[in-house]
Amino acid sequence: MKDFSYITSASPAFIESLYQDFVKDPGSVDPEFRRFFEGFDFAVDKIGTNGHSVPAATALPADIDIKKEIAAYRLILGYRNKGHLLAKTNPIRSRKDRGANLDLEFFGFTEADLDRSFYAGNRIGIGTAKLRDILKHLQDTYANHVGIEFKYISNQKKVDFLTNAMEKEFQQPLKVDQQRRILEKLNQGVIFEKFLHTKYIGQKRFSLEGGETTIAALDTIINTAGSMDVQEVVIGMAHRGRLNVLANVMGKTYEHIFSEFEGTQVMDQTMGSGDVKYHMGYSSDVTTHDGKTVHLKLCPNPSHLEAVDPVVVGFARAKADVLYASDYDKILPILIHGDASVAGQGIVYEVLQMSNLEGYYTGGTMHFVINNQIGFTTDFEDARSSDYCTSLAATVQAPVFHVNGDDAEAVVKCVELATRYRQEFNSDIFIDMVCYRKHGHNEGDDPKFTQPKLYGLIEKHANPREVYTSYLLENGEADARQMAQDMEKKFWADLQERLDEIKQNPLPYKYQLPEIAWRSLRRATEEDFDQSPETGINEADFQKLFNSIMAWPDDFKPLKKVEKILQDKVKLFQEEGKLDWATAELMAYASLLLDGNDVRMSGQDVRRGTFSHRHAVLRDEVTDAAYNRLSRIDGAAGKFRIYNSLLSEYGVLGFEYGYAMANPNGLVLWEAQFGDFCNGAQTMIDQFIAAGEQKWNRMNGVVMLLPHGYEGQGPEHSSARLERFLQLCAEMNMVVTNITTSVNFFHALRRQLAWPFRKPMINFSPKANLRLPDTYSDKKEFISGRFREVIDDPTNPDAAHVKKVLFCSGKVYFDLAARQQKENVQDVAIIRMEQLYPLPQKQLDALYNKYQKATWFWVQEEPLNMGAAAYLKMNLTTINFGVISRQPSASTATGYAKVHAQEQAEIIDTAFGI
Repeated sequence: MKDFSYITSASPAFIESLYQDFVKDPGSVDPEFRRFFEGFDFAVDKIGTNGHSVPAATALPADIDIKKEIAAYRLILGYRNKGHLLAKTNPIRSRKDRGANLDLEFFGFTEADLDRSFYAGNRIGIGTAKLRDILKHLQDTYANHVGIEFKYISNQKKVDFLTNAMEKEFQQPLKVDQQRRILEKLNQGVIFEKFLHTKYIGQKRFSLEGGETTIAALDTIINTAGSMDVQEVVIGMAHRGRLNVLANVMGKTYEHIFSEFEGTQVMDQTMGSGDVKYHMGYSSDVTTHDGKTVHLKLCPNPSHLEAVDPVVVGFARAKADVLYASDYDKILPILIHGDASVAGQGIVYEVLQMSNLEGYYTGGTMHFVINNQIGFTTDFEDARSSDYCTSLAATVQAPVFHVNGDDAEAVVKCVELATRYRQEFNSDIFIDMVCYRKHGHNEGDDPKFTQPKLYGLIEKHANPREVYTSYLLENGEADARQMAQDMEKKFWADLQERLDEIKQNPLPYKYQLPEIAWRSLRRATEEDFDQSPETGINEADFQKLFNSIMAWPDDFKPLKKVEKILQDKVKLFQEEGKLDWATAELMAYASLLLDGNDVRMSGQDVRRGTFSHRHAVLRDEVTDAAYNRLSRIDGAAGKFRIYNSLLSEYGVLGFEYGYAMANPNGLVLWEAQFGDFCNGAQTMIDQFIAAGEQKWNRMNGVVMLLPHGYEGQGPEHSSARLERFLQLCAEMNMVVTNITTSVNFFHALRRQLAWPFRKPMINFSPKANLRLPDTYSDKKEFISGRFREVIDDPTNPDAAHVKKVLFCSGKVYFDLAARQQKENVQDVAIIRMEQLYPLPQKQLDALYNKYQKATWFWVQEEPLNMGAAAYLKMNLTTINFGVISRQPSASTATGYAKVHAQEQAEIIDTAFGI
């Protein structure tokens, strides 16, 4: 939306010439100016009945001061663009002057023009009107209790939708039934906080006091969405107000919530230690005003603010794919942010950047900001450089409604409009509800230490329920006033009921298909890890799958180089009966599709593979068209979805965790470009992947593929930090593997869905060894067999004559085996640990007994303070062994190729010479 100040300073003749150009060819003038002339023509009844601009005259009417009309249009554009800078959105204190420049003088008007009529009034739906009426309408629309930011939106349909809604619909009064519902939800929100404050004085609850209008807002979103055929709403939020949302939006009973406060709930500690009450998730079914059932899901979250965001959108995407045939209108993700975190946490930006990408699209997320104007103790001036906490919305052209949290009707109108916008355009949208936090960060914290003036104002301020009740009593119609009086009585009666602990009935709940699938699984036991389940496939399926992934459509022309790669794989199989790493991987996915399971994979460059090995999606060398090699498997009911991700670890891994959380019957994988970069997602690893099952009783089978191995590529391309994952391992929380053969990788992937439970799998995958012939596997090993946690020395040395056992994991095995073969060493056995956690204790004990005369050494490429050495020393107590490794180091690896080669040689020399 342009300003056009240059037009108002131009001569009338220039404007006349512009108009004549418009008459001859509307497309020849600036689009925004064309819209002005079209609107102007409409106002003076010179528009064709077919809705297209057909001016009847080639000159402007003589009695029109076109420069003043244009100035009035500029005033309208000014308020649309910058009215939000003047809006009275702060319920506590006056706003900072942000230089809106919306004074009449700025547009060339004086007081004398206020009673002058302008056709421009037609542009905002009030007809030809006096300037003072146009100004009042603009102020009421864009600079009262709501300010809307949308000037950066380039899609004209979105702009028209918002301007029409704001200028022609927003001021319409609500019906008494709508007002009653708002007051009812405000009552519920305030009752909940008063109850807690009375019964549990001083306990942490992260109250919603000051922001109770959130309850009315969420209620409106759910009801509006339900009326537009949304069947499911997935909510992610932090701890502020979470208990109130659980009670008054999700329908969790007071009895259930407060048994957690009092510690009287039945504790299920068979698989974990639990989490605090304001982190737990919940699901329910609610019935909307018009009788629709909407399934609600509140995702569990850690205290790490905004960390749940990618999990929510990943979960929503999975549900859309699995339950609603990827119809995103059926499911609505809502993220509830705090003002400090939405501005300060980079994960919000990562999630926003996903919003329009094919692999991560959810049909638009609604972002609701509970803007307390403060962080823990940090003022907003210290918390951001931008005007607003929501300023990053502009990066994806998402509109923002800034609204005063004390004006419950304005909040409800904003979220109703925002929900319609999301359903209409399937795009993200923000509601920035400016309110306040009644107490400190928690109820035991005194905010006056840091904000004495602000909290002096807050102490005297009425809560949103009191504000709205007063508004209805003073300004409402007779029936609204009576309703407010009745609801006031009901408020005190309901509060007393809660204090008297009158029993509530929980909402009915019907499990969805993915939840039924989750409930059919069980918890893992230690015995489950003694030996893996059988995961081979029959010979007919093997041949069918192999042929399918090695072919492409007749009209598809792959790149010659890629065609040669695939021909070499076919030749390898035909001549030697073997499959390389990449083929085995795709065969695993293909076999799961044939079993009826979906497979989803994402990460940086995963379609080709960082190391140009996977080639899951081919490109036509002429048309650039894409071909998914797993898309034409005869009889496969599952779908293979693979996406190159944005350059993000934290957000994308979080998304895939959320996707895997929704459906146990799909294999979900995230691959790092190099394993070294996974620490950019450390929050997801620590708070969700490693601990989610223990904290929230939620299993998850997400797979992380982390390229790892010391090849002289330097400290950022060598180590996926195996030691960190092993340090996180306990209580059978995840599986950590470092696999050396293509068939074992095949079985490990299939095992993820063969188990009657789900565990995250962290695989430290090869890089250079992806093409190493020693990693290739025979066809017969795919047709029968299972994942092998430990692989004994394939040279079958005589155990009685073995003096030394070198046990290891991953790439270093091949260096050791090469020396063993080269020097024909007969008295050394080399054992591979393909799985490091859960520790294959019984299998290792059996080998220790087999080679009981030998001295054992753990050999690793990593420095002594890294890798698996410390973990094994702590956990593998039944075996007496030494450690051979690089020297302890602050950095994972040297940056010098010569030094690397020397260190690697020393490890191998020591292993055979010690």
